[in-house]
Amino acid sequence: MFNIDSIANKFRISYFLFALLLCTTFVSIFMYAEVRIEQELVKARLLQQLELSQERKGEQSVYVADPGIKIYHYDVAPTDLQTLATETVQEIPVTVNNQAGKLRTNLHFFTYQQDKQAYLLTYLEDSEMVMENYPVLAIFEHLEDIFADALRIAVILSLLIAAIFSHLSSRQITKPLLNLKQAVETDHQNLTELTHLPSEVGVLARAIDTQNHKLAEYLKREQLFTGDVSHELRTPLTIILGASEVLAAQLEDDHYLSEFTNRISNTAKETSEIISALLLLSRNPEQLDTPQTSINSIAISEIARLKYLIKYKPVTCTVVAEQDYVAGVRPELLKMALGNLIKNAFQYTDDGEITVTIDAKKITVTDTGLGIPEIMMPLLYERFERLGRNNTDFQSNGKFTNHTESYEYSNNKVEGTGLGLSIVQRIMTHMGWELTHQANKTGGSTFSICYK
Repeated sequence: MFNIDSIANKFRISYFLFALLLCTTFVSIFMYAEVRIEQELVKARLLQQLELSQERKGEQSVYVADPGIKIYHYDVAPTDLQTLATETVQEIPVTVNNQAGKLRTNLHFFTYQQDKQAYLLTYLEDSEMVMENYPVLAIFEHLEDIFADALRIAVILSLLIAAIFSHLSSRQITKPLLNLKQAVETDHQNLTELTHLPSEVGVLARAIDTQNHKLAEYLKREQLFTGDVSHELRTPLTIILGASEVLAAQLEDDHYLSEFTNRISNTAKETSEIISALLLLSRNPEQLDTPQTSINSIAISEIARLKYLIKYKPVTCTVVAEQDYVAGVRPELLKMALGNLIKNAFQYTDDGEITVTIDAKKITVTDTGLGIPEIMMPLLYERFERLGRNNTDFQSNGKFTNHTESYEYSNNKVEGTGLGLSIVQRIMTHMGWELTHQANKTGGSTFSICYK
């Protein structure tokens, strides 16, 4: 398929158009020269014939000479020719009758002033012109046909040569770019070899190589930071888990306080799992194994873990699945992604129903909550963007004026940082899956995790 955006094809089109422009220029010059030469030859022939006619026949109102030459006193010339004639030789198509029938030919004519007498000289082209009458014009008209045929052949050959040359030259011109593309896609060793070139490709190679080094250093710092932070957090989390277990054992009989100790323990475990998921995200996708993970089990465990968010709301949550579905994915990543979607549904639904549907192609989380305003859709997966109390929080510059305020439902404060959907999107990209959103007609939202 011909792609006009391709650099090689742009070169080919440029060469071809340049050749076409040159051919048009040369054809125009040839046609102009042909017309001018013919005009001068016809003019010289008619003036010569006027002089000969005056010598032979004296002064007459009309001179007739063969082949096809008529010379009029201007006042007796045909009216239509008087209207058109100038001192420059002109040419018009006419139809004449001869023995073979009607013949389509050209009539040449112009005006000439001699001793206060104006003449209108005409010449009717005749393909049967006798050579001895005016051999110069006869030879010219013969050469005119030869040159026209030669010019047509030259134009065709020029365009053909331009097409071939443009194809070959475009390959040579784009070859360094293709080498650069291959070097970028393969390894840095080939790219380093191109950085020494003095051409524009060398400039691009040096810029790409410098940017690659910066990105590699940035990625290394991010991985080191994630690893160091995760390592440093494990110790206090372990202490919190141990302390919560001791506290829970001492408060077994106090159901009110036991609920808080369970919250502490569950939050510490959740944080530990988040740290594990973040560590997985810091690695390259090809470095991760993808065990067969039960989607149903993770969905049920996440609903149970987060059910405290709807404990005091008239909200029900249902899991719909025809069978136990599995997918090749790290359980920590799926748990983090699905947990964020379920948590958002629990937090932003005051009443109604939340449904988690699982099938062979996707997981959907549907709620009957507030939904997402249309004006927020461009920022749906942006970091630190959260749903404001009303649409007035959204300014014309596409940013919310109040990121830190929480949204309250039923006197419960919804806390968060606006990172949930951003993290889910990053996990989907990491796994090669897709996250989609759809507004429900009856209110609320439906988020879908589509497998690939």
